[in-house]
Amino acid sequence: MEMAKTKLLIVTHEMSPFLELTKISEITRQLPQAMQEKGFEIRILMPKFGNINERRNRLHEVIRLSGMNIIIDDNDNPLIIKVASIPAARMQVYFLDNEEYFQRKQVFTDASGKFFDDNDERTIFFCKGALETVKKLGWAPDIVHCHGWMSALVPAYIKTTYKNDPTFKNSKVVYSIYEDCFEEKLNANFSKKAVMANMTEDDTKAFLASDCNSMHIGAVTHSDAVVLADENLNKDVLKFVKDSNKPTLAFNLTENFENFYNFYEEISNDELVSLA
Repeated sequence: MEMAKTKLLIVTHEMSPFLELTKISEITRQLPQAMQEKGFEIRILMPKFGNINERRNRLHEVIRLSGMNIIIDDNDNPLIIKVASIPAARMQVYFLDNEEYFQRKQVFTDASGKFFDDNDERTIFFCKGALETVKKLGWAPDIVHCHGWMSALVPAYIKTTYKNDPTFKNSKVVYSIYEDCFEEKLNANFSKKAVMANMTEDDTKAFLASDCNSMHIGAVTHSDAVVLADENLNKDVLKFVKDSNKPTLAFNLTENFENFYNFYEEISNDELVSLA
């Protein structure tokens, strides 16, 4: 009998060739392809920022997935889902779009370099929307790997609101911590606004400071395993990871991402041993 394929969900705010801001875009392009070549089944989700060229990248709307509303602060925000494929890799990437949050030409700061006031709500929208999209796909991931601070609420939601949901109840969550973050703060009410159904403010208290480090610490709090994806990470964040005793992979680029493959296998087999 053929073994069922391991299902890997990648959640990221950037990916080559669609949006290249930091090294995250390269890793989120190469890692899923390497895992697909090892027999994994892959889905990738990212925001549809306004500077992603739809025509050049051949994005088109997926009508059956669009039309949901994501509620933030009692406001309904329509979610539009678009898809594109990477021909070289036979991988599909799903893009989450919303007119108010994502149809502007800049990513996190305006033309003068000012951090957008609503980056907190854009993050909440993306993380909630990503999980609702996967539910609608009817595809239950074995591993959810979150890359970068904008995906930091995904682990918290999976381990609280969605913990008994058939789509996610058996998912193992991995969070990659990158150095490239933001120096500003998100809205002071971020941790309150982030609370979803079946959650309390206690579940988001790690995010209270609304800064980059608290995004990482909040994500690690709710993750099953951690990847240290840069050498120069904040020492408080590193100490938190170490004290959490969670399986940790110190990032280095090995042949065909073999170390990630082994890490995923160990996590999904519940052999939670630290590889740091």
